[in-house]
This record gives sequence, structure tokens and C-alpha cells, in this order.
Amino acid sequence: MMISESWRDDEVLAIGPELTDAELDELFAASWPGHRPTSFAPVLARSLAWVAARRGGSLVGFVNVAGDGGRHAFILDTTVHPDERRRGLGVRLVRAAAEEAKARGAEWLHVDYEPHLESFYARCGFRPTAAGLMRL
Repeated sequence: MMISESWRDDEVLAIGPELTDAELDELFAASWPGHRPTSFAPVLARSLAWVAARRGGSLVGFVNVAGDGGRHAFILDTTVHPDERRRGLGVRLVRAAAEEAKARGAEWLHVDYEPHLESFYARCGFRPTAAGLMRL
């Protein structure tokens, strides 16, 4: 399913497109210091949905949506290439992911984030709540 909204003539947002480990690793390595090549297939196989952004054929953004099989979905791995940041792409990715989660039956969308990302997620429509976290 393609989303027609674009911020540049050559940007395409897509729900659940085919993605290779190589292109995801390239995006994550550019965006997350310390990222090591990984197989994304097991993660995507269990995802409720994911949204990807391409510009000029290159993967420049990604967000994953995990589900609990019921009313709750979770935003994971929001990633925008450093060269594409601060132009609204991340907000568009998260909003598209939220719309897709709702279309697939989710009633609540959760996200965990570090304090410096609070304003970003507020622009996406999230409000802060108390939560717990346990490292395993």
C-alpha cells in the first residue's frame, strides 16, 4: 500500500514494502552509532506493520509497529537518515504507522523514548505517561 503524501517529488512512503537486510543495515549504521549488521527478517515477520521512506530509490526512513495481538501496538526503531532529519519525515513516518496500526485493529499505540525525544513524539501526537522498564 503506497501513501501519496510526499515532501519532495522523489519521496515515497510505503506500508510494508520489501526491505533487504543490506539497506536496513545501511540506514541503521548511518543513524545509530554502534549498529552491527543483523538479520531483520525475524523482526519483520512478527511485526504488525512497518513504514519505510525512500528518496531517489534509497531507504531514508523506517519505523516498525509491533502488536500484542489485541488492542495494543508499539512503535519501535523510528529511524531517519541523518541527511534527512529536521524536515518532518520522522513525524510523517510515525503518523503513517499510527494510521496503519489503527486500521489493523489497535486502539492504543505505545512508544518508549529518551527524554530528548519528548518534543518529537509530542509532535507525532503522543502524550507522556508513567511506564516501567526492566532490562533482561
